[in-house]
Amino acid sequence: MVVITDDCIECGSCEAECPEGAISPGDGKYVIDPALCAECLTCIDVCPNEAIVQQ
Repeated sequence: MVVITDDCIECGSCEAECPEGAISPGDGKYVIDPALCAECLTCIDVCPNEAIVQQ
């Protein structure tokens, strides 16, 4: 499972790179829809704040 932590600065890098369209703006940070996430980990690589982690 991949999650976006509270360290998210809402830059949008992850949303733009997600091939599944699983990432969207949330309340104060971006969120990942687990039903759409393919766990490709592309979002982890592009996050400038290391706010996305695999659990």
